[in-house]
Amino acid sequence: MYKNIMMITLVSGSLFFASCGAPSGETKDKGNAASSEAFNVAAESFADLQLLRYQVPGWDQLSAQQKELAYYLYQASLSGRDIIYDQRGKYNLLVRKTLEAIWQTTKANKSGDDWEKFKTYAGQVWFSNGVYHHYSTDKIVPACSFEYFSGLVKQSDASKLPVDDGETVDAFLTRIRPIIFDAKFEPKMVDLRAGIDNVANSFNNFYEGVTQAEVEAFYAKFPHSDQEPEWGLNSKVIKENGQLTEKIWKSGGMYAPAIDKMIFWIRKAIPLAENDIQKKALTLLVEYFETGDLKKWDEYNIAWTQNTNSVIDFTCGFIEVYNDAIGKKGSYESIVSIKDFEASKRIEKIAAQAQWFEDNSPLMPEHKKKNVKGINAKAINVIVEAGDAAPSTPIGINLPNSDWLRKEYGSKSVALSNIVEAYNLSSASNGMLEEFVDTKEDMDRIKQYGSLGSDLHTDMHECIGHASGQINPGIATPDKTLKNYASCLEEARADLVALYYIMDPKLVEIGVMPSLEVGKAEYYNYMMNGLMTQLVRLKLGDKIEEAHMRNRALNAYWVYEKGKKDKVVELIKRDGKTYVQINDYNKLRTLFGELLKEIQRIKSEGDFNAGKNLVETYGVNVDSNLHKEVLERYATLNIKPYKGFIQPRLTAHMDGDKVKDVRIEFPNSFYEQMMEYARDYSLLPVKN
Repeated sequence: MYKNIMMITLVSGSLFFASCGAPSGETKDKGNAASSEAFNVAAESFADLQLLRYQVPGWDQLSAQQKELAYYLYQASLSGRDIIYDQRGKYNLLVRKTLEAIWQTTKANKSGDDWEKFKTYAGQVWFSNGVYHHYSTDKIVPACSFEYFSGLVKQSDASKLPVDDGETVDAFLTRIRPIIFDAKFEPKMVDLRAGIDNVANSFNNFYEGVTQAEVEAFYAKFPHSDQEPEWGLNSKVIKENGQLTEKIWKSGGMYAPAIDKMIFWIRKAIPLAENDIQKKALTLLVEYFETGDLKKWDEYNIAWTQNTNSVIDFTCGFIEVYNDAIGKKGSYESIVSIKDFEASKRIEKIAAQAQWFEDNSPLMPEHKKKNVKGINAKAINVIVEAGDAAPSTPIGINLPNSDWLRKEYGSKSVALSNIVEAYNLSSASNGMLEEFVDTKEDMDRIKQYGSLGSDLHTDMHECIGHASGQINPGIATPDKTLKNYASCLEEARADLVALYYIMDPKLVEIGVMPSLEVGKAEYYNYMMNGLMTQLVRLKLGDKIEEAHMRNRALNAYWVYEKGKKDKVVELIKRDGKTYVQINDYNKLRTLFGELLKEIQRIKSEGDFNAGKNLVETYGVNVDSNLHKEVLERYATLNIKPYKGFIQPRLTAHMDGDKVKDVRIEFPNSFYEQMMEYARDYSLLPVKN
């Protein structure tokens, strides 16, 4: 999916957005404590990254109690920051604190080409929450030499470096050299290749000393009724005395210092809750973090889903499983937000028709839900994001992820209004349309309707896509049946629901779009992205490994191949350049429906071999000639393929021990924010 030709990454509870737009565009302050001058969306850029800023409409309309509630939840969110670093690699905190010590204390000259290379590397690590690229999960290696890096370390305050007791700086440098500079040492955080041990070859920190077969056998012994928790979601699996065991992420367990601080702040928020169900949800969340009991996590999710009336909302926990190759371990994530009442009207109209969409879908009858439960949909303005949601952020959320909770209690679907607006402003005139769209008809349609088409795709992907379909009785959860293909197939499925219905007159009837021209604009954007433009994220010669890129390639190439006989979609050459040409939008919609039906069957029946065949056939391989062409054309635009955000800052102004006022500020420097976070939210010790 696109937003003004900006690339979007779809994630199972969350719809992730990573733009290809240029840093352009300003907007006037909307009364949320930003400067009275024009608000600059764009900030620093380096490597393949562009940093942005976002405003928080609605902040000034909050009551003093709501602002104080938001402040405590803001502090709780950022208190978990160290957790995502450690989850994404066991050496990440070691590396981060080394970089922080250099940045803050080195006496070396902070200028010149080598310093800029070091600065870029530090920025990449801080952006990616560790040494693995936030999107490709490949290891990031500095462009500066080890000798230069050693000089920076030796001119830094040794007391600030994460050295072992009695360890010399030279010994420390010898120890960390392969961790930072050897691209072959623990080279990838998530390895989804077929035919390998995906656990042993993925260097996240969810497992240690165990194989994929051992992990699967370990969890096969857990209870498997229809209403069991997501076993393994909040733990690391290690081998002790020859036996597998879990290290639970909880108070008194793994990550306790950070979790205890999160509990401290959430407890302060509970008395300020806007209603009883929000108070219940926050209380259950504390109990979950205290005990690590996944059944308590389910109770929290039920209460969180049922809280539909509060203005301030809080998403927090170990949630998305994409950083785990076999889809069991949840990454820490937190978002604090304000409801966007006006923008919520569109998504609420779609949610109200959820049963109609389910009844009229192309799924096999036995795979349709007879009673779609409680889809609550709204738009929000983000106050702060943390963990796996920052700096690279979702633009949509649909939770909980548990299939049985969705079936029995429904789900909450959220669109992140101010994040999308910031992306739009940053990519107002980036040249992508002119470079990759061939005809004036397609160009004009996308300019007029592309933004709305993208919004509707997001709404339907989250609201009705993830909530649709059901698993057959007796079939285990997708992480058990579809394994390392589960994430890709779930995102492909939710995408296809949105694609199927964005060309349905029902959307015109309920008043969320003016005509089917909106659907045509989205079809063109989606096919161009899946077939071509998302390839700018790969190095020449790479295959597609990231689950969400696989999802888009799978959907686009399947319909392209199946429609070849009738020339439904073509890749045409004009003046030496390749373009997408859609000849029959109605047949394309039919093909999307056929693929949706098959992927739902695969999920419902737990058909691993069919799922593997789909992904490996259509979602992995890359046409090297087309890839080379796309990279060359994209390079002429001088824009960054990835974007992320500097977070707003909340500051409490006190009257004695009482909060008198909470003010919001919008920092300009990503690097300065990382130093601020290093000072205020470094809660976990480095495990050497």
